[in-house]
Amino acid sequence: MGTAQPTGQDAAMHAALQAASEGPRGANPLVGAVLLDDHGSIIATGYHRGAGTYHAERDCIIRAEAAGITDFSSTTLYTTLEPCTHYGRQPACTDLITSAGIPRVRVGATDPSPNGGGAQVLRGRGAEVVVGVLADECRQLNHRWNQAVTQQRPFVTVHLAQSIDARIAAADGTSQWITSAVSRQHTHAIRERVDAILVGTNTVEIDNPRLTARDAEGNLTDSQPLRTVMGLRETPAEAKLRQGQPEGQGWLQLRTRDPLEALQQLAGTTHNGYPVKHVLVEGGQSVLSAFFAADLVDEIFFYTAPLILGAGRSSLGDIGVTTLAEARRYTLDATDGGPTRIMDDDVCIHLQPEPKGAPECSLASSPAPVQSPSASPIPPKAWNGSALKPPATPKVWP
Repeated sequence: MGTAQPTGQDAAMHAALQAASEGPRGANPLVGAVLLDDHGSIIATGYHRGAGTYHAERDCIIRAEAAGITDFSSTTLYTTLEPCTHYGRQPACTDLITSAGIPRVRVGATDPSPNGGGAQVLRGRGAEVVVGVLADECRQLNHRWNQAVTQQRPFVTVHLAQSIDARIAAADGTSQWITSAVSRQHTHAIRERVDAILVGTNTVEIDNPRLTARDAEGNLTDSQPLRTVMGLRETPAEAKLRQGQPEGQGWLQLRTRDPLEALQQLAGTTHNGYPVKHVLVEGGQSVLSAFFAADLVDEIFFYTAPLILGAGRSSLGDIGVTTLAEARRYTLDATDGGPTRIMDDDVCIHLQPEPKGAPECSLASSPAPVQSPSASPIPPKAWNGSALKPPATPKVWP
């Protein structure tokens, strides 16, 4: 017998979850939104593409306007996370929903951050709001972002580039380059979108990295991460990451060996005028092991090169696991381009920690709920002086 397909509001929220999976993890939660007409057909779909880009609700409204919708009085908005109430890099989504005149809002999960409370705000303005549609799946979508918020720390992405036998350097210490140029360029794209990049003092001493984000031609990208060093040893004055412009826009030493303390210090730091909310940890072995041991890794990009080094340095050391039952378990992450990618001769696997006690959310198998007027994205229309600001071209990460 076939599996029963979700209908009605569950199907609409499945479409919003599918849209959310197109975005990248990081400083902001993954959010998707769909707008339905009074017949239950999708008018428009939107999702959040990362810090500084349109929120999902705004993206959805703009796409509906681009499709010719001018009257929202009979529409229903489905969003995987309750609309935000604050003005930051983008305006409050609650204000945009009210301004558009959308009378009904269906929410998946509540927002545990200080930006939450949007459902209550909309109810106070007369909107019909239902919270908890596919709540477990919507919470699971951002379960590690929720944990980061609870711990008052940035979201942590880890970069692991290694050989088939899990080595990050040969026996003589050489490590440049284990992975391909394509893999390294993907890492630079991630560097460009994070707020900070973190390594240990040993990595600074051995590799002397610049920790900058560069394009395929080797030029500095417009956005540069805060370069941070974790450890008690002094960072040498001649270290490349300390050289200032044009090698980046600042650096910081975190004088601790405790990864949670380091993250909480970064949470109180601003870079380029904004708080540090997304950190990329690149190594070395001791720092990576400390983050895994403390369960502070929220996302992994795992690059494996087709070579064997034998007696080289392992990518990870002791993380406190003594038996199989204690193993750190991870699951394939279907967001941000999919769970596996071939990068020249390398394989990149995208992982996230296995959710604890939550039902599995299979984004890849979510049904298409209702008919949509077009399968292709609708380009935002030109600025027309409404409450929505001019659309900006979102960055697309490889």
